[in-house]
Amino acid sequence: MLDKIKELIVEAESFSAQSLEEIEAFRIKYLGKKGLLNVYFAEFKNVANEQKKEFGQVINALKKTAEDKVNALKEELESKEEFKGAYGDLSRPGEPIQIGSRHPISIVKNQIIDIFSRIGFNVSEGPEIEDDWHNFTALNLPEYHPARDMQDTFFIQTDPDILLRTHTSSVQVRYMENNKPPIRTISPGRVYRNEAISARSHCFFHQVEGLYIDKKVSFADLKQTLQYFTTEMFGKSKIRLRPSYFPFTEPSAEVDVYWGLETEIDYRITKGTGWLEIMGCGMVDPNVLKNCGIDPEIYSGFAFGMGIDRITMLLHQIGDIRLLSENDVRFLDQFKSAL
Repeated sequence: MLDKIKELIVEAESFSAQSLEEIEAFRIKYLGKKGLLNVYFAEFKNVANEQKKEFGQVINALKKTAEDKVNALKEELESKEEFKGAYGDLSRPGEPIQIGSRHPISIVKNQIIDIFSRIGFNVSEGPEIEDDWHNFTALNLPEYHPARDMQDTFFIQTDPDILLRTHTSSVQVRYMENNKPPIRTISPGRVYRNEAISARSHCFFHQVEGLYIDKKVSFADLKQTLQYFTTEMFGKSKIRLRPSYFPFTEPSAEVDVYWGLETEIDYRITKGTGWLEIMGCGMVDPNVLKNCGIDPEIYSGFAFGMGIDRITMLLHQIGDIRLLSENDVRFLDQFKSAL
């Protein structure tokens, strides 16, 4: 029996393992409740008295060898794990790549573009630094026209002819100058006005304006287009058009959508009326068509415009417009699951 135990000591000393599972199996085999050590300890009472001393020493040597081997192998594996954790997969990028998120303005802008693209509208873009002709004069706002006072303008240096555009209608002018009817386009983009910055207004914001020009375009076509948009965008099909004034459209109207009065928020944002103003619209003034080289005797059209920031704040219940331009990561992270 002593020879068998000595063989087990040699076997234990030469044992090696590549995983914790193998080490645990070795521990159970030698040191477990039903392991070899307990078996030999149970045989101790049957050993002759003159052999008990040597028998006990050999068993203790086997126990110590097994315990030392288990501890050494565990320490070796743990050091390998630490090394692997420190360097990881060397084929991966040096810096962790975090999942980004779209800006809420981009989310809403893309939704608007998608809705109008389904009914044939393309997207047109233009410069943010404009000249007086495209921003004002071509849109039926000649020099000294009182309606120019409706928009506080940022002029570039001291040149009164160069400015930051106050609306994306200037893009529509450029599009009409370079394209023949039929025209069906929307113009999203950033615009600038010299306004005090507060929770409800900013010196720059985002608009999307639409334009449709063809033969025999009527106000009924305009209303049906806006009816389609509000249903798709808000899930609200009830709208109303209130007479208004815009220099570049005649007749002109403000568009309200019936938001409802189901919640406390509905009462707050609609001021208890249930109606919410979302955009302005109207039939393109014949003078605008003439200025852009389109014959108003043959063609007619409608235009509309809305603030993307306002709709974003409405859809996502954002109470302060300044959050949209502060680039606070905590705010932007909320939109990771959005489109």
